[in-house]
Amino acid sequence: MTAVPASLTLGSLRVDTPVVLAPMAGITNAAYRRLCAEQGAGLYVSEMITSRGLVEGDEVTRKMLVFDELETVRSVQLYGTDPVYIGKAVEILCADHGVAHVDLNFGCPVPKVTRKGGGGALPWKRGLLGEILTAAVAAAAPYDVPVTMKTRKGLDDDHLTYLDAGRIAEETGVAAIALHGRTVQQAYSGQADWDAIAALVEHVDIPVLGNGDIWEAADALRMVEQTGAAGVVVGRGCLGRPWLFRDLAAAFHGDDVATLPTLGEVRTMMRRHAELLSAHMGEERGCKEFRKHVSWYLKGFGAGGDLRHRLALVDSLATLDDLLVGLDGDEPFPVRELGTPRGRQGSPRARVALPEGWLDDTDGRGAHLREDADETTGG
Repeated sequence: MTAVPASLTLGSLRVDTPVVLAPMAGITNAAYRRLCAEQGAGLYVSEMITSRGLVEGDEVTRKMLVFDELETVRSVQLYGTDPVYIGKAVEILCADHGVAHVDLNFGCPVPKVTRKGGGGALPWKRGLLGEILTAAVAAAAPYDVPVTMKTRKGLDDDHLTYLDAGRIAEETGVAAIALHGRTVQQAYSGQADWDAIAALVEHVDIPVLGNGDIWEAADALRMVEQTGAAGVVVGRGCLGRPWLFRDLAAAFHGDDVATLPTLGEVRTMMRRHAELLSAHMGEERGCKEFRKHVSWYLKGFGAGGDLRHRLALVDSLATLDDLLVGLDGDEPFPVRELGTPRGRQGSPRARVALPEGWLDDTDGRGAHLREDADETTGG
């Protein structure tokens, strides 16, 4: 068993707890990052933005690049397939937006991303991956900003890329690599392969962050003990449970904490979340954004279907307050939900959507891939 780390070092950046909030499209906006940070220490990464969108001044991209006033460490995940755009985008983030950490997305399994050669498909092209990482690290270097990358095991079990990706990351000066222990073909189905994370730890000298199937703080400790990972990346496990970061912070500092909030305490958290969304986006849009979180917050509780339905249509904070009163504040947390998957799961894909001829070679240097400026899918 490996000793449990108490902190995480990424180049010049020190994170007090070795926990990273995974970028999730439509979820990890400034309001949600603030909500999680109020619970415990960690590195809270933005929703993924596109390099081309940033460089070309795309309005959608610009609106996503928003930070909370108390967000002292600005962390952004960047998507791209072109080394030139990536380099320019990293420079803009560092010079104009005060970003202290840039993460590159090479793990997204969504077909509209992989069919363009982006996300989880890109590491198949080892040469292109090296060019992109080199450009990003060079652009960030004058600002002493660490660059990390997130990837998956590979396209499928017959086309694994993670060990080569780790080697290339280390050679190009990347500060750390996060590995989601699933292939692109698996998407979010099945179980994450923690043995692959352990293999990558043995393969490289830079920090490896483990991602996949961390539903409770105990899972995070077990992952680092079994794999030797320097820290963990938490995504779906915190949906409707931002207090998980409180448990994680406690666990990595030697305290055994498992927060089991009553429905009344969850109700307070729901109100705080909607309040932060409204402060950042305006009340109407903030309440609409909040709707998607209702089912996650109430997962396993006995709240009636009609009340859940009305909460999922909330359009103002006043309406939300009226509806929240209808929840039984004394109802205990449904412990049967502990350790169970949250968020999207689905089934493995029949095949991975790729550009024509993508598998013909593993280099890809100088490739001209299509990257849409309005692409906002998270990984």
